[in-house]
Amino acid sequence: MNADLITLRRAGVVFGAVPALVEIDLTLRRGDRLALVGANGSGKTTLLRRLHGLIDGPGERTLHLCERGRPPVMAMLFQRPFLLHLSARRNLTLALWLAGVPRDERRARADAALERVGLQTLAQRSARALSGGQQQRLALARAWALRPDVLFLDEPTASLDPSAKREVETLIDEFARDGVTLVMSTHNLGQAKRLASRVVHLEAGRLVVDLPVDRFFRDTLPPAAAQFLKGELPWTT
Repeated sequence: MNADLITLRRAGVVFGAVPALVEIDLTLRRGDRLALVGANGSGKTTLLRRLHGLIDGPGERTLHLCERGRPPVMAMLFQRPFLLHLSARRNLTLALWLAGVPRDERRARADAALERVGLQTLAQRSARALSGGQQQRLALARAWALRPDVLFLDEPTASLDPSAKREVETLIDEFARDGVTLVMSTHNLGQAKRLASRVVHLEAGRLVVDLPVDRFFRDTLPPAAAQFLKGELPWTT
């Protein structure tokens, strides 16, 4: 059985007087490829950030220790990555510096990450001058350079053209095959089917369905989830 990484128990988030998440029970296990789906405002991004620890709220969030008693290393990829007016390489070495990576390791790790995503020839180019797909690949390189146990992805291909979307999806799939645990919010059910091993459906901040990906697309779902699935067809792109 895969080891637990993060557990939420009766976890919530409240913005002002508005509940954004309500009593979520969820365990993320090593090797999961977890897709969070649901309509706009259902709580996907909020749950992603609650799992990551970027926001707090009622209930419990437990980080389970990895080998040698350390907490899991986590990285986040946003829909629109924040990149500085620096070279692609400097964006990576700065992130590694902030993560406490020794100076004599930063250049090699940054260059390895750029090669990993196919951007090694653009190492000196300004990150802000890259195309949208290249910027997202650079953000993936920055996350991968941290050697995360868990990678959180918030609508990682929502603003990309089909070619760039395929490139980013391929990298995400390769990272998972290398052992990185994934949590991804997405509106694209085809993407969930291609990349996920497990699907969570949210409605109005509540967890309605938590199933292996094949059962999510095959089983009879609760009415709200079934209606969402029907309403998103066709979803193969």
